[in-house]
Amino acid sequence: MDLITTTEQLTEFCALAHAAPYVTIDTEFLRERTYYSKLCLLQMALPGPDGAASGPAVLVDPLAEGLSLAPFYALLKDESTVKVLHAARQDLEIFYIEGGTLPRPLFDTQIAAMVCGFGDQIGYETLVRKLAKGQIDKSSRFTDWSARPLSEAQLRYALADVTHLRVIYEKLAKRLSETGREAWVAEELATLNDPETYLTRPEEAWKRIKTRNDSGRFLAILRELAAFRENHAQSRNIPRSRVFKDDALLELAALKPKTADDLGRTRLLLREARRGEIAQGILEAVRRGVECPVKDLPQAENGRENLQVNPALADLLRVLLKAKSDQTDVAAKLIASAADLDALAAGMRDVAALRGWRAEVFGADALRLCEGKLGLAVRGDKVQVIAL
Repeated sequence: MDLITTTEQLTEFCALAHAAPYVTIDTEFLRERTYYSKLCLLQMALPGPDGAASGPAVLVDPLAEGLSLAPFYALLKDESTVKVLHAARQDLEIFYIEGGTLPRPLFDTQIAAMVCGFGDQIGYETLVRKLAKGQIDKSSRFTDWSARPLSEAQLRYALADVTHLRVIYEKLAKRLSETGREAWVAEELATLNDPETYLTRPEEAWKRIKTRNDSGRFLAILRELAAFRENHAQSRNIPRSRVFKDDALLELAALKPKTADDLGRTRLLLREARRGEIAQGILEAVRRGVECPVKDLPQAENGRENLQVNPALADLLRVLLKAKSDQTDVAAKLIASAADLDALAAGMRDVAALRGWRAEVFGADALRLCEGKLGLAVRGDKVQVIAL
């Protein structure tokens, strides 16, 4: 198997890829010890003139001394070659953070499979078995991809992630063309193609932390502490939990420590965070939250627990969703989330299930059900939709 370790070799392969209709791509990375993912291996494969499985496939070692990934990032920008990945979000985050670019055009086989009737968030291994009629060797699944040299078993495992993907892509693309659902997949890919998806803004970090306390003052302190933690972790490329964990953050927001002695009395804060620059950052963040003007206090977003959900209507919407999923052979979770159904049953209308292809498949009838203009009946093992 070809292991690329120089920029010249990578340039040569990418020249072939520029002339190909598509290239399959995957990565191996580590994130346990860093804030940003560390790219450890890049895999690519091309179709051949005699069929999907006959083209060249390579492994690229981004840790090789002197190797530049510039030719690869130029390939991502080439709109004449489709970039095919499976469950692409984490891979794309790496490409955007490290290379400042996102692949266009993009094809995500996990999303396509959900549209083609393979269920919710189907795994690559299952698609390999069902579509490529192959098997994945799991022996190297849990490995340190940053260690060198990589074994032959590791390299074979990594290469299989893109060689089987060629057959999977061609079969899914054919199904989408036959059913006329390419536009549905394109809608789903819009989020993956949006740079905003991969930007983490420290001032917004508090919104990801679950809390039942909706006091504006508490949330202001929470916001400042979360922003400090995010900035500190980003600047040193360490995991958030190495600064302090969520439970410690919530404890700090509740206790509002003013001094180092106060920090010493916390139960959940790591010993290393009770002194030095982290301790100073915590105290300053708490002070900013305490002194935040009333007009600038954050407000808790309306969560599902605050919605006035009609439980009977929510149950009916779930039945309708199941019926539409069975009818269209599209994964139910892709059509509408549980949060969408609860929002609809609470009278809200700004939900994803009412937009785009989802409105056609489910949303329009969901609205009619909510308005009492549509009923459901059971015929054998099928649910039928009846206009009222």
